[in-house]
Amino acid sequence: MISRKRILVAPLDWGLGHATRCIPIIRQLVLINAEVILAADKGPLALLKDEFPQLEFIVLPGYNISYPRKVSLGISMLWQVPKVFLAIYREHKQLKTIIKEKNIDAVISDNRYGLWSKTIPCVFITHQLHIKSPWGKNILQKINSQFISKYNECWVPDFEGSNNLSGELSHKQHIPRETYFIGPLSRFTKSIFPEEKGYDILAVLSGPEPQRSVFENIILNELRSTNHKCLIVQGIPQEKETKKISENIEMVSHLNSKELNRTICTSELILSRPGYSTIMDLAILDKKAIFIPTPGQTEQEYLAKKLKSEKVAFSIEQNKFNLIEAISETVHYNGFHMIYPPQKILEERIRNLLNGAN
Repeated sequence: MISRKRILVAPLDWGLGHATRCIPIIRQLVLINAEVILAADKGPLALLKDEFPQLEFIVLPGYNISYPRKVSLGISMLWQVPKVFLAIYREHKQLKTIIKEKNIDAVISDNRYGLWSKTIPCVFITHQLHIKSPWGKNILQKINSQFISKYNECWVPDFEGSNNLSGELSHKQHIPRETYFIGPLSRFTKSIFPEEKGYDILAVLSGPEPQRSVFENIILNELRSTNHKCLIVQGIPQEKETKKISENIEMVSHLNSKELNRTICTSELILSRPGYSTIMDLAILDKKAIFIPTPGQTEQEYLAKKLKSEKVAFSIEQNKFNLIEAISETVHYNGFHMIYPPQKILEERIRNLLNGAN
């Protein structure tokens, strides 16, 4: 009897997006009878436990990145570089123990740089092959490439070529060896609920603190200025709370994938950060959105600018955000209407990974 392959899947703890985009990969692994062990921390751990209560979990401490309230994000990230490298060293050391104790056959790491091994196949998932940074871009690019090269394969959750979502983040000239464009990853499926009238405005929050809370307060204050039927999803899977803020505004700490899928599909307009995982979700569902990038987060600022220039989604800086004016601008934008070619690459790469595992 052939034993089931034991695959470790570990997303970065930088917001919830790295965990949510691992969900379709985990589903595919389970479908083909792999034995999946999930390694995460805090919010991502709580989210994945909610989605896959039947699976085995390991607490793997994250990088614990924080966004400042007042200090420049670039300066703050520079201060946090030693902490990040220490976290990478620790997770690499811990991985050796996990592989031995849990008999791991292969690893899928979403943006966790220390989860590579010389003894088993390891995959690195990223949409950011090319770093957007206000400082040290060339040095960071070299470090990024060196870490990616330690993995057997790199999977980019996007399409190769001009019909893509990530733009320059993953489509410049130099592409690392053994890189595969596996298509956008989303836990959602496009569905129609003709009998259901959802919310006029759905605000979906995520990201590291304290900026997640800052964004929540801004959104809440702006929603109070309208009579639209609104829901705020706080992006706090550790909590299970629902609040009635006013006659037209509700707030919920977390919705599981099925609930959020339905809520997005039945809502008219989405307010959110332009995190790449959120962009993939909204693209899959053909939704219309207003994006407010995290101040100083160069990747989000680039993606927001790209989608705005393509007339896909209106975006505006956080300190200039006015909901009434933003809604009036959305008439000039088309929303997401992507044409996706059939994709079998993800399934092929997963089967190749399992075949290569010991």
